[in-house]
Amino acid sequence: MKVATIGGGSTYTPELVQGFLARHERLELKELWLVDIAAERLDTVGGFARRMVATAGNPFQVHLTTDRARALDGADFVTTQIRVGGMAARRGDEYLGRRWNLVGQETTGIGGMANALRTIPVIAGIAREMQTRCPDAWLINFANPSGLVTEALQRYVPSTHSIGLCNGPIGYQMAVARMYDEADPFAVELDYLGLNHLGWIRGARVHGRDVWAEVLERIIARDAEEEDAVVPAAVTRELGVICTSYLHYYYNTNKVLAEQRKGEPSRAERVMAIEGDLLKRYQEPELTALPAELMARGGAYYSTVAVQLIQAIAGDLGQTHIINTRQGTAVPGVPADWVMELPCRVGAQGPEPLSAEPLPTFADGLMRAVKSYELLTAEAALTGDRSLALQALLAHPLGPDADVALDVLTDMLETNRAHLPLFF
Repeated sequence: MKVATIGGGSTYTPELVQGFLARHERLELKELWLVDIAAERLDTVGGFARRMVATAGNPFQVHLTTDRARALDGADFVTTQIRVGGMAARRGDEYLGRRWNLVGQETTGIGGMANALRTIPVIAGIAREMQTRCPDAWLINFANPSGLVTEALQRYVPSTHSIGLCNGPIGYQMAVARMYDEADPFAVELDYLGLNHLGWIRGARVHGRDVWAEVLERIIARDAEEEDAVVPAAVTRELGVICTSYLHYYYNTNKVLAEQRKGEPSRAERVMAIEGDLLKRYQEPELTALPAELMARGGAYYSTVAVQLIQAIAGDLGQTHIINTRQGTAVPGVPADWVMELPCRVGAQGPEPLSAEPLPTFADGLMRAVKSYELLTAEAALTGDRSLALQALLAHPLGPDADVALDVLTDMLETNRAHLPLFF
């Protein structure tokens, strides 16, 4: 097997390498190619990755390159974990939100839209290049906003096999597994449905045993002690569903905006400091194992989901994964070509979405509004159509009022001019 990781200079990459080391025999992995446009950063991260692999006895080769074509040639799997514009662009998204008193998070609100406009054309270009260099390969996208990027890929580059991945669902599976002293998170099945960073959980089973009533009660008890619960414990009890973490931006918008207005360092600025420290650690020649500081970076368990998903396809495991893909006929009343985040049985032919009951009306309405925004944003990103971008802003439940929408759009586009050639 040959795997190409685009964005190999990411501080996440060593965790991915650790995942491949744990499963290299089952995967028959021979080559891991790390690709990045930032050569110095790639050397730092890649050098640490090579020391990790050498310490494990060099079970596979690690190649470092700025030449994407070489990495893609003959690849079996391609993972994308890029951030167009780097962390500075993420900081720009957050400050865009502050300027307009709107949510500026990297995947949600106007920050997420700016990120999508920058990211979609680049990853679509990678997918098109794969059609000639590795036409049978699977593209596993982890770049944010993952669900929206996957919507664009499966709608506009459908001949490339693609799946969107997020570490959020596995986090919930691991939490339930810990409740029952279960080591394997894949022994936990969740009745999980929605869009990426917009999901609801309605059931749970461990080794086939229904544990939902117990899980729900434990979550309600926990949230009763939490000041920052997504919704109050009493609301969770009334709804009978678990609202996943990113719904905080929709259900507690005023609190989110109040935090933004405090003027404290943004999340991007905090991550920049964390990454600076991590890169210094990665340069230490004696470091050969993941440093504890990596957990502060966020995105934990990326390797767990990414490598296990690759193994499920390569080994035709028929394993259940919660991923982003077209829902087909799994959810009655939802268009078949909508990309959703939902449980799928994954084997050699890729994901097969499992049948699911429609979301309750209160959740379904929000999901459809956000999907409308996603469809408009995906098309705008690949056409440079400002009218579509404006419509996307107005469609988003967290978007601006109409009287400032054009000004917000102009600010968004000008702030990201260097990364949005289609709009200029």
